[in-house]
Amino acid sequence: MSDKIFIKDLLARGIVGINPEERMNRQDIVVSATFWFDTRVPSRSDNVEDTVNYRTIAKALLAHMESGKPLLVERLTAELVQICFDTDSRIEAVELSVEKPGALRFAQSVGLSIYRTRDEMLENGS
Repeated sequence: MSDKIFIKDLLARGIVGINPEERMNRQDIVVSATFWFDTRVPSRSDNVEDTVNYRTIAKALLAHMESGKPLLVERLTAELVQICFDTDSRIEAVELSVEKPGALRFAQSVGLSIYRTRDEMLENGS
């Protein structure tokens, strides 16, 4: 599948990290996500109900980042990928990155990027 819908640099403030100050103070969290999805039907119908609604997914990602408090970026990233699959059953694969700007001295950002397919998530019971 080569069709992709993406969200770039979605910014939220949330709790993630292992250091005491990260557990108490919200910090910037930046997420970018790409969803593999067959866009042929919506390209013909021109109907929003036939496509993956990136606004709906963005709202779900933001709500989770603002309310969750994971210790590790790895956990947050996996949770956000699962939210993407749960939000729209037509998504076939997701690549998602989570960045913490300013988390490391002398670095603009640190983060993690993962790629998962729906089939692989179902196989692993995630």
